[in-house]
Amino acid sequence: MSKQTAVRLPDETFERLRNLAAKTGRTATYYIREAIEEYLGDLEDIYLAEQALEQLHNGKDKVVSSEEFWNDMEN
Repeated sequence: MSKQTAVRLPDETFERLRNLAAKTGRTATYYIREAIEEYLGDLEDIYLAEQALEQLHNGKDKVVSSEEFWNDMEN
């Protein structure tokens, strides 16, 4: 199942999107969905990295050497 949402775009972005859709025979919706799906993964990775860095700064986590990591994995 899919959900519908509304997005406001600057005029220039909307025109670029409309032109691309017209030139390629795809819909603007197709390109909006593709862009969101592609970029969402990057945003999720950034968010997780920021959380990990915050935990390091707060002392809730620590950095270990690769040797220590692999030794712990074997035990």
